[in-house]
Amino acid sequence: MKRNKAKFYLIPACLCLAGIVAIGYYHFFTAFSKHADKQYVYIDNDDTADSVYAKLETVATSHALTGFRTMARHFDYNDNIRPGRYAIVPGANTIDVFRIIRNGRQEPLMLTIPECRTMPQLAARLSTKLMLDSATMAQAFTDNAFCQQLGYDTATIASLFVPNTYEIYWNTNLDKFMQRMVKEHDKFWTEERRKKASNLGLTPVEVCTMASIIDEETANNSEKPMIAGMYLNRLKTGMPLQADPTVKFALQDFSLKRIYHNHLTVDSPYNTYKNIGLPPGPIKVASIKGIDAVLNRVQHNYLYMCAKEDFSGTHNFAVTYQEHLKNAARYSEALNQRGIK
Repeated sequence: MKRNKAKFYLIPACLCLAGIVAIGYYHFFTAFSKHADKQYVYIDNDDTADSVYAKLETVATSHALTGFRTMARHFDYNDNIRPGRYAIVPGANTIDVFRIIRNGRQEPLMLTIPECRTMPQLAARLSTKLMLDSATMAQAFTDNAFCQQLGYDTATIASLFVPNTYEIYWNTNLDKFMQRMVKEHDKFWTEERRKKASNLGLTPVEVCTMASIIDEETANNSEKPMIAGMYLNRLKTGMPLQADPTVKFALQDFSLKRIYHNHLTVDSPYNTYKNIGLPPGPIKVASIKGIDAVLNRVQHNYLYMCAKEDFSGTHNFAVTYQEHLKNAARYSEALNQRGIK
């Protein structure tokens, strides 16, 4: 009789235990994500547990999110939130995901430094990829004290950035980000590149400055060493660079398709029609192709160039001013025929 009574209570207890195990397995050991591909969750400095739950709702199944909430309460997650970019892979269970997020095991991203014309543009582009605020970055780039700590000033800071792709954490702060850029800059400027710059009588900053002008002159990488040779000839003879892109930069009007005489009167150190030598710094983040074009410039006697009248993006080069005037007349006529002002 007693044995039957024990069985009477044991069977429901076993069923109850099995139910608890099944529920626990369902909430903690089944796939957390409802997506078939890798998803990312971005947790900010000001996030709370509730705001993290809200971000996870777009990724997690309802039962997995319930399990995550349970673990978060049990392990006081609200007091230990770590910002970052967290990858949630298909098949990972709730416990896996909670450990990754709670322990701050974020996944780095591949950040490409873009070739921007202005530092505010660079700040805006970087802020779309990093947790850094664009206004904070833009302000730092215009702060001489901040730039001087890195060995630059507000005119030359653009030359620090090498437009390559780097593995970096999304929540890297500004100081660490800039130090990383210094490290990558120094890695790029090998002894060979520095020696080539020195042989030209240029510093790396000056090379980047000239490269930035050449980048704006043409998108044709094969022609860039020719243009570099021409500008170096002008520097050597003491002739003004007379580079139209520097006038656009001085005016901060990059929509100009033609440069007229009245544009050339702008009072700016970037106006290379009025000032001899290189401008104070780069007029954009120079491309690697542009930098290497300067370092490996083609040696020739050309002092002048003018865009070709076929609008191919390449140029006619000339040794004499008279020859240049003929090239310029053909290009001007082509502009007039197309109604370009």
